[in-house]
Amino acid sequence: MESFINIALWVAMIMVGIAALAAVVLPLINSLSHPKTLVRSAIGVVALIVLFVITWSIADSAVTNAYIEFGVNETSSKFVGGSLMLMYVLFIIAVIGIVFSEINKAIK
Repeated sequence: MESFINIALWVAMIMVGIAALAAVVLPLINSLSHPKTLVRSAIGVVALIVLFVITWSIADSAVTNAYIEFGVNETSSKFVGGSLMLMYVLFIIAVIGIVFSEINKAIK
C-alpha cells in the first residue's frame, strides 16, 4: 500500500508540473499570434519591476540577533522587506480598484 501512495504522489507531482508548464506556455503561444497582447503584458511586468525597485529602495536592511540565528543577512533582509512592501502596495491597489469598480458599477 505504501508503494502505491508513493507512485500516486509522483504522478500527482508530475501532473502539477505539466499543468504549470501548460499555464505558462500556452498563453505565450496564443500571444505570439497577437503581438499587441505581448506589449500590454510587458508593460505590466515593467510596472511590477519598477514598483519592486521602489519598495526595495525604501526597505530597511536592519538585522537583529534573532535574524542572525536563521542566517539572515542585510541583503536578504532588504529583499524580504521590499517584497513585503510590494505585497502591501499591490494589496492596496487591488482594494482601491475593487472599490472604484463597485462605485462605478453602482453609478451606471
